[in-house]
Amino acid sequence: MSTKVVVTGLGVVSPLGNDPETLFSGLMQGRSGIRRLGAEQGFDQPVAAGVVEFDPAPWFSKLQLSGVDRVSQFAVAAASMARQDAGLADTPLADASVYFGTGMGGAGTLEQAYAGHFSERPRVSPLSVVGSMTNAAASHIGMRFGVQGPTMTYSVACASSALAVGEAYRAIARGETDIAIAGGSEALLVPGIVRAWQAMQTLASPEGEHPEAACRPYSLSRSGLVLAEGAAVLILESAERAAARGAKVYAEVAGFGMSSDASHITKPDAGGQARAMRAALRDAGLAPTDVGYCNTHGTATKVGDVIECEALREVWGDAIDQLQISATKSMHGHLLGGAGAMEALITVLALAKQQIPPTAHSDDPDPACVANIVRGKGVDAPKLQAAISNSFAFGGSNAVLVFKRAA
Repeated sequence: MSTKVVVTGLGVVSPLGNDPETLFSGLMQGRSGIRRLGAEQGFDQPVAAGVVEFDPAPWFSKLQLSGVDRVSQFAVAAASMARQDAGLADTPLADASVYFGTGMGGAGTLEQAYAGHFSERPRVSPLSVVGSMTNAAASHIGMRFGVQGPTMTYSVACASSALAVGEAYRAIARGETDIAIAGGSEALLVPGIVRAWQAMQTLASPEGEHPEAACRPYSLSRSGLVLAEGAAVLILESAERAAARGAKVYAEVAGFGMSSDASHITKPDAGGQARAMRAALRDAGLAPTDVGYCNTHGTATKVGDVIECEALREVWGDAIDQLQISATKSMHGHLLGGAGAMEALITVLALAKQQIPPTAHSDDPDPACVANIVRGKGVDAPKLQAAISNSFAFGGSNAVLVFKRAA
């Protein structure tokens, strides 16, 4: 018999605010945290991005910040807030585990190292390796909280932190641990990384008077994805442990599914995505008709949005109109490795609050994206009992999380 797993704490650093309530309120209003970055920020080509307003001072002294990249600063802040939210601020966590995801790791530190290497007088910081290594964020969380259980890092492009949350859920369900700090972080808004994405010609155009509307999933006029930074952390516990200490419960983690497309390094596959959704539903013991909301991967790429809608129709069939979907990346942007955790956190709040956030800036529906899309502003969902969050990555890695409303 597997152990029931629940979410007891949430922490977030996001382009829409650095606490879950502010984030969710902004989403429900259809407010965007996306803005234009240009020459003043070091970008020779303008780019639309989801940018975080963040001061590390509450979590780090100046001395502690040495060798700690922005990605790890976000991670520690979000994890600290989640721990506080869970009522565990004064509780030793030596028996806990850390499951964390990031796609690019310490991108800012790596950029500085290359800049120093190619300068007229080459010099690279001796802290470059520890600042840029992909597992640094998880390690800093573990050290900050004294975690002595497994501290794991997943780097699977856009599915990284969804996998981290899913594997944390599995570890608790199997009885390997009874509490986990799970989530993801990304801080890749540096010129070298952004230029690489611009070279792929997958980014949305920031031109015009409204860069905040650059990300338009399921819209006929969509022009690509919008990169973003931030972090999201969920405290997962066995239901027994949570009940024993009288913890509040946001939602139950009910299922997790994965699959691989095995077809193309960047082009998604509807069959692969459908397999992941079916696996997650099967793990949760739910039928598609039991699920009322899907926070889609919804990146606003021409191909990706259509493929995801096809995958949803493949799984839901004639019941597709019963499933309300939205793409919250339209407001917070695409956190790559941190996206799965951010959207899982939002999905958990949707269940807890019985409200569904919208897809913003999608006023000209693409007829190829046939689905029940919540547009403009969020809606009340008083009967919502179960929801899923989709994360589909370059490389063809698919991860789907299923959540149920807390009993």
